[in-house]
Amino acid sequence: MEYNEELVAAITKAVLQQINEQNVSQTDRQHIGSAKTSYANARLAEKSTNPKEVVVGVGPAFQREIKATITGIPLDDVLRNIKAGIEEEGMVPRIVKVLKTSDVDFMGLEAAKISGSGVGIGLQSKGTAVIHQKDLYPLSNLELFPQAPLISLEMYRAIGKNAAKYAKGEKVTPIETQNDPMVRAKYQVKAALMHIRETEQVDPKIPIIVWEEA
Repeated sequence: MEYNEELVAAITKAVLQQINEQNVSQTDRQHIGSAKTSYANARLAEKSTNPKEVVVGVGPAFQREIKATITGIPLDDVLRNIKAGIEEEGMVPRIVKVLKTSDVDFMGLEAAKISGSGVGIGLQSKGTAVIHQKDLYPLSNLELFPQAPLISLEMYRAIGKNAAKYAKGEKVTPIETQNDPMVRAKYQVKAALMHIRETEQVDPKIPIIVWEEA
């Protein structure tokens, strides 16, 4: 999904109309329209040839403007568990920040394209995740975890393990995910606010940068 200022403005207006009707913190409201972080001096992430590598592509607001998932799990802990899952399978994680998009599928695909194994994980700042492969279409994927409020640290660790297994070419049992139809309604406004904050940090001129290398 391309960054579009008019679209963000329209979404922001619609969301703010609902804020007074739902339990949204003042902190979440204050961050809308915050200044964009500059990554002008950051090092661009390059394609690797290491077949043992799994790249995790995090969102533009990850660990800066947003520090916890939609349910308050610290993003440091999320990343630590994903990396642990990858390492437990004997593979090597590499962390990059995808600045060109706020869409989790595209984050995952961009990560996969520069991964030595061809497998990557996309991770939005609100907690949504995807396991992707370099030769798939953006909206196709290996596994998708769309309901961030239902993802635990144990599941993030399992996501890392499964991504590593795909990278090794092993048979993989997809992670069983929960489905709660009430989650969307409960977190709709907060999810929209977090997505707006993520999208505000999109920078198409700087596509992918080195964020944290193992």
